[in-house]
Amino acid sequence: MNAGRYSYLTHLECARCGRRHEADRYVGLCEECTSPLVARYDLENLRAEVSREELAGRRWELWRYHELLPVAAPEAEQKLGEVVTPMLRMRRYADQLGLEELWVKDESATPTSTFKARGAAVGVSRAAELGVRRIAMPTNGNAGAAWASYAARAGLSALIVMPADAPMITRAECLSAGAELYLVDGVISDAGAMVAQAVADGDWVDVATLKEPNRIEGKKTMGLEIVEQLGWTLPDVVVYPTGGGVGLIGIHKAIAELLELGWVQGEMPRFVAVQSDGCAPIVRAFERQEATSTFFADSRTVAFGINVPKPLGDFMVLDTLYSTKGTAVAVSDDALLSELRVLGASEGLFVCPEGAAAMVAVRQLCSDGWIASHERVVVLNTGAGIKYPECVNTDLPVLDAGAALPIAEAR
Repeated sequence: MNAGRYSYLTHLECARCGRRHEADRYVGLCEECTSPLVARYDLENLRAEVSREELAGRRWELWRYHELLPVAAPEAEQKLGEVVTPMLRMRRYADQLGLEELWVKDESATPTSTFKARGAAVGVSRAAELGVRRIAMPTNGNAGAAWASYAARAGLSALIVMPADAPMITRAECLSAGAELYLVDGVISDAGAMVAQAVADGDWVDVATLKEPNRIEGKKTMGLEIVEQLGWTLPDVVVYPTGGGVGLIGIHKAIAELLELGWVQGEMPRFVAVQSDGCAPIVRAFERQEATSTFFADSRTVAFGINVPKPLGDFMVLDTLYSTKGTAVAVSDDALLSELRVLGASEGLFVCPEGAAAMVAVRQLCSDGWIASHERVVVLNTGAGIKYPECVNTDLPVLDAGAALPIAEAR
């Protein structure tokens, strides 16, 4: 084993103005321009002291990448079973699209059944390590459930505000974890304003999307896992359902760090941000080649996780799309609900509506020729479909006992 540090974190850097901040005290946003902060690591010494081969003997869990995570000591890691999630090859579905190689990174295997558990695991662990005791956040549901669960694990108090029409199960998750939960008749930006007021009036720490730097680091592990699971090779295209965009930013950051370490070779994949046409601020900005987005009024979509009218890190998402020669795609709710069942019938995978939206985008991009048949494509399914039972119509006729089954003819 190596004799290096547990974490090679050196400092935090503003994503907009570049100001350097100390890493050994809790900082949420840049103290100069209030923009998101990004964790930076001593990659030169890490490259000299650690090889990727050392990972082979470690537990198959998120924390196997601890040198590239901000938590300073193993005893500070708050764990609920953050396994490396499956990479599933979609052969039959790919055949329908004319693709040779299509993979789904299935985040339903995380402790709270969505990728939000990654950001919560690392974010809560680091916050608690630095002395934070009370966290507050707005959420579309799943992030609140994850952060409430890890806060309970770490002995932290959690204040959660979510739209009233967020998935019902996420309410139960927050309440079961002892969080102080409030519902708002509005969208996540309305919830965010309420949290901001509570933070201003009390001693809560705002851990909303990109208002603290460690959620990116947790989401970054998706990228680290993808590359390792592909045998330390890179995909050509990464397709990501995008609300706040932290996962997309994190995967790009992970690959950039691996390339700098020399743990992988090749070209950065093209990134695709997928949104609903009922809430598509990133798509609008991309189509206009703008550096930031504008607020998407009256947003609404069944894919609650990507119903974010104005992402705080929109400039980071857009920069990733431009720098990788990627694209942004908006899909309809009808299309994603249909695709959810097409994928399920083809592969047996019950994806969340956000994951289904990403699959619609792949279908469109293959049809348009933007994705070539020989390219290796990785799609993120960001959560379990069973958390959204209303997305599949289960209203079926009830037969009389003893009646003959009206079985459809074989197709």
